[in-house]
Amino acid sequence: MGVLKRFEQRLEGLVNGTFAKVFKSEVQPVEIAGALQRECDNNATIWNRDRTVVPNDFIVELSAPDHERLSPYSGQLGDELAGMVRDYAKQQRYTFMGPIKVHLEKADDLDTGLYRVRSRTLASSESQSHQQGRRPAAAPYGGRSVQPAGAPPMPSAPPQGTRTGGPAPVTRLPGAGPMPGSQTRRWIEINGTRHQISRPTMVLGRSTEADVRIDDPGVSRRHCEIRTGTPSTIQDLGSTNGIVVDGQHTTRATLRDGSRIVVGSTTIVFRQAEG
Repeated sequence: MGVLKRFEQRLEGLVNGTFAKVFKSEVQPVEIAGALQRECDNNATIWNRDRTVVPNDFIVELSAPDHERLSPYSGQLGDELAGMVRDYAKQQRYTFMGPIKVHLEKADDLDTGLYRVRSRTLASSESQSHQQGRRPAAAPYGGRSVQPAGAPPMPSAPPQGTRTGGPAPVTRLPGAGPMPGSQTRRWIEINGTRHQISRPTMVLGRSTEADVRIDDPGVSRRHCEIRTGTPSTIQDLGSTNGIVVDGQHTTRATLRDGSRIVVGSTTIVFRQAEG
C-alpha cells in the first residue's frame, strides 16, 4: 500500500470523521501530503552515495478561510503529515538532520482552496534553540540545506546518486548552468501517461489539433502552451478556466521539475532531468 493511501486511511478515523467535514473545500489533505513529498524530492541534497538529506521543517500556507477552518486541528494534522513525510523518506531512503515538523500558517495573498508549501533543513541543535526561544542560524525556508557542526562539508559539486520513485533532479549550485555535455530531457505526465516534449513549444487543449489532447470539458480547445528553455515556462492561451501552477492561479509561470499544473479537473506534472 502506498504512503499517501495509508495517510488517507489514518485521517479517516481521526476525530470521529471531523477531517472529512473540514476538508470539503478545494484543499484536500492528500494534496498537501503530495506537495510535501515533492518538497523532499525537489530539495534533496546528495551528500554521498549512502546519504541523501531532505528538508524536515515545513510550512503549509493556506488562505484565511481555509486556515480558520483548519487551525483547531493544526496540531493533529501536522503530526499526521509529519508521519507521512517520515514514511515517504524511509521508502525513498532519505535522511533528516532533525525532527520533522509541519506547521500551518495563514497567507492573505492566497484564495480559498489554494495553498503553498515552503521548507528548510533544520538541524537538531537548531530545532532545540528554536523551541527555547533562541533564534537559530538556519537557512531560510525554501529548501536550502543547513550544515550542522561536525557534519561533513557540503561538496561543491554533489555526486549523482540513484533514487527510486521517479526521475530525481541533479543537485546544482544556485545560478549554475547545465552540466557540460548534458542534455535536458523534458516531459509531462497526465494520468500516468508520459508525453515527451521534443519541440520548443507544446500546446495542450481539448482540440484534436493540440499537441497533447486533454479530454476534459473544463479544458479549452487551445488551453495553454509549454515553452522549453532556461527556465521552461507555461503560458495560458486565453482559456476559459485558466491554469493553476503549484497551487496558484496564473496566466504565466516558470516550471521546475515536479511542477503541478491544473487545467479544468486534470492535473499535469512537469518533469525534466539532465542526461
